[in-house]
Amino acid sequence: MPIVTVFGGSGFIGRYAVRKLAKRGWRVRVAVRRPNEAMFLRTAGDVGQVETIQANIRDDASTERAIAGSDAVINLVGILFPTGKQTFDAVQRDGAERIARFAAAHGIERVVHVSAIGADAGSEVAYQRTKAEAEEAMRLHVPSATVLRPSLVFGPEDAFFNRFAGMARMAPVMPLIGGDTRFQPVYVGDVAEAAVRALEDPSARGQTFELGGPEVVTMREVYERIMEETGRNRAILPVPDWIARLQAAVLELPNKLLGLPPLLTRDQVAMLDEDNVVGEGAKTLEDLGVKPTTLDAILPTYLYRYRASGQYARTKITR
Repeated sequence: MPIVTVFGGSGFIGRYAVRKLAKRGWRVRVAVRRPNEAMFLRTAGDVGQVETIQANIRDDASTERAIAGSDAVINLVGILFPTGKQTFDAVQRDGAERIARFAAAHGIERVVHVSAIGADAGSEVAYQRTKAEAEEAMRLHVPSATVLRPSLVFGPEDAFFNRFAGMARMAPVMPLIGGDTRFQPVYVGDVAEAAVRALEDPSARGQTFELGGPEVVTMREVYERIMEETGRNRAILPVPDWIARLQAAVLELPNKLLGLPPLLTRDQVAMLDEDNVVGEGAKTLEDLGVKPTTLDAILPTYLYRYRASGQYARTKITR
C-alpha cells in the first residue's frame, strides 16, 4: 500500500479524509500533537492500516519523522484563533512551510494543502494573510502541490451551525453581525473527497481549487435556516460593525489572559465584512469530479438535537 501522512488528521476535515483514504487502499499516518486523542481513527481501516504518530509542525524533527518514507502528504492544520505558541504565523505559515520543505527534501511530489477562500497576502487579518503565505511556501518548495480553498465547511462536528444552533436554544435574541455577507457552505465530506481525489489525480497537481456548495446564503439566511431546522423562533438583532468590533475586543480578553477560546475576535468581525464564495472562473469541486452536497441533505441529520424535544420534536420542516 502507498503511504500518506495526514497532518491534522484527527480534526474536523481530517477524520473524514482518513476514512476515505483507508477505503481507497492507502496506509495512513495520522500526524498529530497528541496521538492518544486520535486513536479512534485506527478503526477506520484494516488492522495496522491507520496509525497515529506524534508530530508538531512547529518542530523540525517530528515533522520530518512523520513525512519520511511517505508517498504523499496532506496538510489540514489550521486554527481560528491563537493560543500560546499556537499563533497564526507559527502554525498556518511556518508549519506549512516546514511540511513543504521536508516533503521536497524527501522527493514527495503528491502534496495537498487545504487553505481557505479569502486567503490574501496583503490582508490585515492574520488568518487570511497567513493562509496566503502558506500557499506561497507550499508552491515554493513543492510546485506540484494542490491547494484547496473551501468556503464555510459544515457537517455534524462543525463549529459554525452547531454554535449558532446552541445559541438559539438558549438566547431569546440572536445578535447578527455581517447580515448581508454571503457564504457558499460546503459539506465536510465533499472537502475530504476533494482532497483524496486531488492526491490521486495527476491533472490536479499544481492547481488551485475553490470549494463551495450548490447554495450561496447570507449570514441572515444562515440564522433563518437554523431556526427553521430547530423549531426556534428568535428575534434577530443586527449589530453595527463598530459595536461588534468593540464587543470582540472585550471578548478576546479571556483568550489573551487565560488562553481560553474567545467567543468572538476582531479578525472574525473583519472577515464578516467580506463575501466568502467561489470566485468566477475558479476550478471547483466539479473539476475534481465531486458533486456538491446541499445543506438540506445534511443539516437535518444533526441540528435535530437542538429542537425542544430532540429527534422526537414535532417540528415541521417546510424546506
